[in-house]
Amino acid sequence: MRVTLRKCLLAQVACLSLWPVLAFAQSSDLAQNLADCKNGRETCDRSKLNQLESADVALAGHVRNVSDCRNGYNFCDHLKLTEPEAIALAVADHQRNVSNCNDGRGSCDPSKLSQSEAREMAVAEHQRNFANCKDGVGDCDRSKLSPSEAGAVDTAKRQLNVSDCKNGTGACDHSRLTPSEKREVTAAEHNRNARNCENGWEECDHSKLTPSEAGQTAVAEHQRNLSACRDVQETCDYSKLTPPEAKMLADAEHKRNYTACLKGHGYCDPSRLTPSEARAIQTEHKPVLR
Repeated sequence: MRVTLRKCLLAQVACLSLWPVLAFAQSSDLAQNLADCKNGRETCDRSKLNQLESADVALAGHVRNVSDCRNGYNFCDHLKLTEPEAIALAVADHQRNVSNCNDGRGSCDPSKLSQSEAREMAVAEHQRNFANCKDGVGDCDRSKLSPSEAGAVDTAKRQLNVSDCKNGTGACDHSRLTPSEKREVTAAEHNRNARNCENGWEECDHSKLTPSEAGQTAVAEHQRNLSACRDVQETCDYSKLTPPEAKMLADAEHKRNYTACLKGHGYCDPSRLTPSEARAIQTEHKPVLR
C-alpha cells in the first residue's frame, strides 16, 4: 500500500514539473496558429481560435482583401468590399487607367476615359511621339508630325550626328555633314587622338600627331615609364631611362635594400651590401654580452 501511494505521489510530481513546459508548448502552437490564420495560410486551424481571435482573423482577412483589390490581384473578392471601399477602389482604378493611358505604359483601356481624358491622352501620345522622333529613341511615326515638328526633328538629328562624329561615339554618318561641320569634326578627331596618345589611352595613332604633339606625347610616355620604374611595376622599361634616372633609381633601391637588411623588415639581398654596410649590420645585430 505504501509503495503504491509513493508511486502515485511521484507520478503527480513528475506531471506537475512538466506542466510549465507543456503549457508553453501549447501556447506557442496557438500563437503560431493565430499568425497563420491572420496571414491566410493553409495551415490555419480556425477550430482552435477563441471568439476574440476569430474576430481579429476576420478583420485581417478583410484588410488583406482590400489590399488585393487595390493592387489588382486575382485574389480580390469584390463582393466582400463595403460600399465606401468599392467606391474608393473604382476611383483608384479609374485614376490608374488614366495614368497608364497618358504615360503609354501598362494596360490602358481608352473606352473607360471621359472625352476630356481621351483628348489629354491624344495630346500626351503626340508629345511622346515627337520626343521619340527628336531624341532618336523608342517608336517614332513621322507621319504624325506637323511640318514644323518634322523640321525640328531633322535639325535635332543633324545636331546629334555632328555631336556623335565629334565625340567618336554613336552612329556617325560623315556623308551627312556640311563642309563646315566636316572641318569641325576633323579638328575634334585630331584633338581626341592627340589626347589619347599623350595620356597613353587606346585608339592612338602616332602618325597623325604634329611634331609638337609628338614631343609632348614622348615626354608624357617617358614620365609614365619613370613612375612605373619607381613603383617597381611590371610595365617599367629600364632601357628607356636616362643614365641619371637609372642611377637615381639604383641609389634608391640600394638604400631600400640596406634599410631592409638593417631593420630586418622587407626584402633583403646581403650580396648587394658594401663591406662597410655589412659590418654596420653585423655590429647592429651583435648580441650584447653581460
